[in-house]
Formats: sequence, structure tokens, C-alpha cells
Amino acid sequence: MSGTRPDRADRGSADGVSAGSRTPPSDVGRRAPAPGSSAGMVGHGSPAPAVDAGPAPATPARQDPEMPAVADTPSGDGRPATTGPVASRRHAVSVRARSLLQSVAQRWRRSLQFRTVVATMLLTSVSFVAVGGFLSNQIAGALYDQRFDQFSAEATEELTRTKAVFRESSATDSDTTSRLVLDSVEALVSLDTDAPRHAILVPISGDVLIPTTVSQEGVTASMLPQDLQDAVAEGPDIHWAPMKIPVTESGETDAPGIAFGMQVQLPPDQASYALYVYYDLSAMQATLNDIHRVLWLAGVVLLLVIGAIAWYVTRSVVRPVSHAASVSEKLAAGQLQERMEVSGEDEVARLGVSFNHMAGSLQHQITQLAQLSQMQQRFVSDVSHELRTPLTTVRMAAEVLHDAREEFDPVNKRSAEILFDQVERFQALLADLLEISRFDAGAAVLEAESVDLVQLVRHAIEGARPLAEPLGSDLTVVSAETRFIVDADARRIDRILRNLIVNALEHGEAKPVEIHIASSPEAVAVAVRDHGIGMTTLQASRVFDRFWRADPARARTTGGSGLGLSIAMEDARLHNAWLEAWGLPGEGACFRLTLPRTQETELTSSPLALPPPADGAGPERSGPEPQAERGPEPREGE
Repeated sequence: MSGTRPDRADRGSADGVSAGSRTPPSDVGRRAPAPGSSAGMVGHGSPAPAVDAGPAPATPARQDPEMPAVADTPSGDGRPATTGPVASRRHAVSVRARSLLQSVAQRWRRSLQFRTVVATMLLTSVSFVAVGGFLSNQIAGALYDQRFDQFSAEATEELTRTKAVFRESSATDSDTTSRLVLDSVEALVSLDTDAPRHAILVPISGDVLIPTTVSQEGVTASMLPQDLQDAVAEGPDIHWAPMKIPVTESGETDAPGIAFGMQVQLPPDQASYALYVYYDLSAMQATLNDIHRVLWLAGVVLLLVIGAIAWYVTRSVVRPVSHAASVSEKLAAGQLQERMEVSGEDEVARLGVSFNHMAGSLQHQITQLAQLSQMQQRFVSDVSHELRTPLTTVRMAAEVLHDAREEFDPVNKRSAEILFDQVERFQALLADLLEISRFDAGAAVLEAESVDLVQLVRHAIEGARPLAEPLGSDLTVVSAETRFIVDADARRIDRILRNLIVNALEHGEAKPVEIHIASSPEAVAVAVRDHGIGMTTLQASRVFDRFWRADPARARTTGGSGLGLSIAMEDARLHNAWLEAWGLPGEGACFRLTLPRTQETELTSSPLALPPPADGAGPERSGPEPQAERGPEPREGE
């Protein structure tokens, strides 16, 4: 006989005979002539049906008499609100799940080894699933191809033979026909251990002589696919389709099977019946299940082995890197003697050797720089102290000459005045050097007390008045209040203000200088604003450097050591204050000091704009956007 079968490309997945075998279309296929007649065998659906039994019927839940009932009351949105221990357990499980997810996410971000192992196992799992699915599909296809050809040949031969027996029978009554049907159906049974075969005869029309006859108990005609029954009822062709057998010989339920059927005529009235033979494929399904279990077990074992290998390999690489990171953190904290442990001669060992060499070189250089810095600080301090005695003697002599200058001739008189002025400058420079040496040595101590910042500003203005008058600059205090109390060292704040005011007068080009004062609940700010030559952004960023001048060639008309703003910055650091500079060429400059009201307060903002507004309405805007440079943040221990 000739028949049509589904192509191999129509096979499904390999979960069993149903998923791993060929999956023909569900509609009736082409028809081919059967042997001895014009009939043929046509396939329906998949020869290897899925064996999913479907969801189990729901059974009513019974309340345990010893368990307290849980009240389900409607919530605001109409849904039942669960209360009591069940809700508590759900909340606890939710909290534990969120905590676990957060822990895994944190571990994923922070651990390179964890990410590597997890990524390796995930990729390996995907590969195993893909390869296992392909192998399972190939095994199921090969197993089914071989048996399908055998089933098709056997079914065609047996159905054709039985049809001939019915056609040649001489039965003339119902008893003889019934005995013939029973004998023929029993003759179609084959109890092959691999694939048992059974038969079933089903009437096609309603008014029949012989009822449905089966060779196996517990089965009915309803188990046959409806499309197969419809196809058999249409003509004499042989058709096949996948099916589920409710109960097999071994007691298995909903086992996969394949059914073949054709139309036959029974004597004596040649009524049309449908004769089917079906094969139990549960043994093939069990074989495939065993193969699947072996594949899954092998995959899990290989996955664990690969995960262990990935963990070991990444640990051998990540552990030295983690150790290097720990050592580098200790080096950054000042523990310059820390080194990496080196073992072996591989790339990681060479990395450790190079790291230790770098750490040793850094330690040597840092030690040299620290010693040089200490020597420089000691040199400045020693020289400053050693110069005080001879400078005092020279100053006394200069004062004597300066007081007697009226008795000298004009040349000697001018020389005595110059000597006195330069000795004064020398003494100021020496005092500044001594102050800087105390800052560098960490010996500067803050003596904070409650002071009125307005009084300090007025005292600084009175001290700078002798310089302001010859320069022609007016000093003006701009403040909405007359009293600002802060915890500060009055001597150091007075020195900061004098430095800022003198600096503004020197560079103000005889223009007015304003001192703005404002406060907030957390801070008090003083801004010294001039309208002189100004400075660029780069100059504003370096104005607090020691001995730095914007124009070294410009002649100095007043005294100064070049350390005033540097000392002011150090004094501000002691107060945990901000000292900031702003300037624009030709528009002037502004220095703002922001002090916390108490030493425990941390500054977050300043109550004054930089530069402060000229009319009290907002910051001045003259020319380009103003540039501000904040001095270094306060450092501990200074």
C-alpha cells in the first residue's frame, strides 16, 4: 500500500513520543489507493501525541477543625483582605524575599567572582538545554521513524486481511456475524511488550446490527480522535491519527498511542462499520523518559562541575586582585609598609612583584618628601627664630636713626627713613613666617569664644584707616543688623579681616570699598568688595598661594610679606569656615568669609552672594558671568 506520513521537520520537542516524534497536520491528509482496491492510508494529526493529562479536577478544600479559621473580609477595592497569621507569614516571606534579592544584587555588583561563576553557569545551562533538546529530538525521531514504518505496515496488512474476511464471509444471521466480529477483533490483538495492539469496531450509521466491539476493557469509541472517525466514515481509505489510551494493559492512564482505521462492510446486509487498530506507545514513552532523566542528571552534574571549575579559576585570579586592592587601600591610608604576598612565577605573581616594587618606590619617595618637608619647616622655623634677636637689635638701631633723622643731611635722612621702613617690613615678614611655620607644624590652636563680628569689622577698618586715607578709598559697612554673634577666635578673625581690607585698598585704585555683612540661622558671612583692577578666574584660583602675585613686575606701594591671604586661609580652616575669591578684570574683586555660628555646625551655604548685590536686590552682574573660587575645605588637625 502507499500512504503519506509527516515530514521529519514537523516533529515537536523531545519530551516523549508525542513531543519528540513527527507531528503531522491535524486535518485529513492525502489519500492513496489501498492494496487490492483504490483505497489508501492517510495520516491525521501527530503520530506521537502529547501525554499531558491536563489539570486535575478541583476538589473542595476542607477546613481542619484544629486550625483557626482565617477571616476573609472585603477590602476597600472589593477583594477579600486576609488577616491573621496567614497575612503575617506572607509579609515575612515577602520581606525575606526582598532581603535575599537585595543581597544577591549587592553581591552581583561587588563580586567579580560571583558574576563570573553565575554568568558561566547561566550560559552553560542555556547550552545544555539547547544541546539536550537537539539530542532528545534526534533520538525520539529516530526511535519513532523505525517503529512507525512497522506499525503502518502491520496495521495495513491486518486491516486489509480483516476486511477481506468480512467481505468473503457467508454469515446470514446476527449471531454468526457477531461471532465473526468477535473472532476477527480478537485476531487483531497483539500483546507485543514494546507496543501492544488492540482493535475496536464502531458502527458508522445509527441503525446497525452489531454494536461497538472492543478487545480491551475500559475503552470506548470516544477515545478515538473525531477527525479520524470522520475521515474513516467518508470512504474506504486507511487513515491514522495520534490518540490517548485511557487505560493500558500495565494500568497506565492516558498513555500515548497511534490508531489506524478503515471502513468495512459486515454481512449479511453489508452495513458499513469502522474498524480500528491502535498501538500502545507507553513503552516508547518510558524509554524516552529514561533518556531524558539521564540527560537531565548528566546536565546537572556537568553544570555543577563547570561551576566549581569556574569558581576555582576565578578565585585564583580574583583573590590576588582583591588582595592588591586591600593593600592599595592601606597604602593610601598611610600604611606604607604593606606589601602583597607573592607565590609562583605566573602573571599574577609578576603583578604582585611589580606592585610591591611600586609600593616600595612610593614609600621611599614619600619618606624623602616628608623628610624634606620637615627639614624645610624646621629650617624656616629655626631661621625665623634665629633672626628675631639680630632683627630686634637692627630695629632698635633703625629707630634711633629714624628719631634723629632731622639732624642728618638730606641723603642720610632719606637713608634712615628707608632703613626704618624696610626693617618694619622685614619684621612683618618674619612674624608671618613664624605663623606659617606654626600652621605647618600643626601647633596652631583655636581659642574660640562668643564675639561680635560687627565690632571686629569696625576694629579692622580703624586699623586700615591710615592706609585708606592716602589712597583715597572710602570704607563702607553694608549690613541690615548691628550685631552678629559667632563662636570664633577674635585675634585670627581680626587678622583675616585686616588682610582682606588691606588687599582691597591696595588693588582698589582709589575707588570705594564695601564690607557686606549678613547672617542666617547657621552662618554669618563677611564680603570685602572693591572695584579696582580685578582678576581673572585663574588668578582667583591662585590668590591664596604663598608668595603668589598676579603681576610680579608691578611696583608695591605698601608693605606686605605675600603671605597675608595664605595665613587668612589657614585661619579660616581652623574655624571650619569658607574663604572664597571672585574677580573680573576691570570690575574689581570680592573676598567672602563664611563662618559657622558654632564650631559644631557644618556649612552648607552662605548668606551672602558672591559678589554681594550692590543694591540689595541680588548679585551684581557686570560683564560676563562672575567666577568664584572657594579656598580648600577645612582640614582636620590644622
